Amino acid sequence: MAIFLFRIDYSAFQAASSLTLSILWYFGLNILSRRLDPYSLAVVPGGAVARLHEIGGVNWHWLASPDIIVDRVNGVVADLRSDLSDEWERYIADSALSGTPVYHVKQISESLTGRVEIEHLSENTLGSLNPNQAYLKIKQAIDWISALFILVVFSPLLLFVAVAIKIDSAGPALFRQNRMGYRGRIYQVYKFRTMKLNAAVGNEKEEAITKADDARITRLGQFLRKSRIDELPQAINILRGEMSWIGPRPEALVLSQWYEAELPFYRYRHIVRPGITGWAQVNQGHVAAVDDVLEKLHYDFYYIKNFSPWLDVLIVFRTIRTMLTGFGAR
Repeated sequence: MAIFLFRIDYSAFQAASSLTLSILWYFGLNILSRRLDPYSLAVVPGGAVARLHEIGGVNWHWLASPDIIVDRVNGVVADLRSDLSDEWERYIADSALSGTPVYHVKQISESLTGRVEIEHLSENTLGSLNPNQAYLKIKQAIDWISALFILVVFSPLLLFVAVAIKIDSAGPALFRQNRMGYRGRIYQVYKFRTMKLNAAVGNEKEEAITKADDARITRLGQFLRKSRIDELPQAINILRGEMSWIGPRPEALVLSQWYEAELPFYRYRHIVRPGITGWAQVNQGHVAAVDDVLEKLHYDFYYIKNFSPWLDVLIVFRTIRTMLTGFGAR
């Protein structure tokens, strides 16, 4: 800010290079320190702390008595909603007074797994999941401008892909499908066609599910799906205000109706615009079974609860990694 305000001469290349190197250095240092010295957390027994056994990457110290002193812990975890004894409540209070952070088990579980689990409605459940309304509008403006840029600048590439699809297999270059979108509105999504036409697979629900090594996928379609190029025409949906670049992945209408009948709170994921990529996609990949979709729903709720530009930036970086590795593509 001082450089800009006082109009001091500077090298744009050097400034950009320094920023990039600093970011890479600090991220690399952080990752290395986490691997060499993972978090150490002391766990107070009682309540729902048993779920922490399933979370790796942390040194868990399971306390057997309030008199036990654990050196060099980054925090204390307890189920603050359970009925703890007076001794354990004093231990938690003393820990907080000594400067050691105290975490509720649900809070630490969400932070470490990137998922928000909802078992039942409470007075603050939906309130905590309301996305930032100001950022919603800012995000939509950024989405619209970037989608217009993509369609204009990459129009030769899009045209080339469309011609290649026509040559590779019979049928239209674009695939259209009704999906459940923002606030439960039905809209038509646009993608590059990656499957053969009129390939019978069963009922409508089975047709909407893409299986591993699906025989319906064309030769070119395999590449388009792994590179995510087949998603680019959805920039049209973004221009129409139906989608965002980042958000919960929209499901085919028949699948969405099926999941709504099976899973509580499923409709709540429509409180933000659906995205081409999202937190669930970069963490979990493609899923269709109801049990897997429930886990996906937990990722979607985490995104909604922590709706921010910083989480979107993280998803962008993870999406780039996904495009390079083909993770989760079908």
